[in-house]
Amino acid sequence: MAHLRFVLPFLLAISSILFVHAADEDMLQDFCVADNGSKVKVNGVVCKAADDVKPEDFKSSLLATPGNTYNKLGSNVTLASVNNFPGLNTFGVAFARIDYAPGGTNPPHVHPRGTELLFLLRGTLYVGFVTTLPENKLFAQKLNPGDLFVFPRGLIHFQLNVGQEPAVALAGFNSQNPGASQVARAVFDSNPSINDDVIAKAFQIDDRALIQKLRELIGMT
Repeated sequence: MAHLRFVLPFLLAISSILFVHAADEDMLQDFCVADNGSKVKVNGVVCKAADDVKPEDFKSSLLATPGNTYNKLGSNVTLASVNNFPGLNTFGVAFARIDYAPGGTNPPHVHPRGTELLFLLRGTLYVGFVTTLPENKLFAQKLNPGDLFVFPRGLIHFQLNVGQEPAVALAGFNSQNPGASQVARAVFDSNPSINDDVIAKAFQIDDRALIQKLRELIGMT
């Protein structure tokens, strides 16, 4: 792929930036491979015994395979975090691959625990984020292969494939577990459901049947 030559500089840049400015607590030892089977959680994941750590704990092929974009959103996010890549524990970083079908979107969402630095490997994206109130200002750009865009921690942001071909992006986070909350799903597909009166007032919707329809549609994504 022609744009693979951008990947190494990107990885080097992101590793130098995110490791220095990690949002998570600084590590106090060389490594702390996560024991994801442990029931003990102390604002993170406990370590495996050092004698049980193996070289393969520090390798992952999670992002090698394209994600399935045959869904209503036309996108797929494959995240390598401490939850599925134990070697990341205490390092304050995570990494993701995002695949987009033509017209596919990674809908408005937030990462409560991490800033995201996105690198477009292939395709054309329209991306942006919205600042907090009272400004509520949109910062949006069209990205081409080789471009970077940063989404500040905790702000609503999105990506849309505006090209005619599939797109692929890579994203780094300064947290081993940045978390994600899609705005539409948080509102219309919570468990248990948010009271209809809250949604009706917030969105100025008088038709309760429409609220239920949105619950059904968004719950299927």
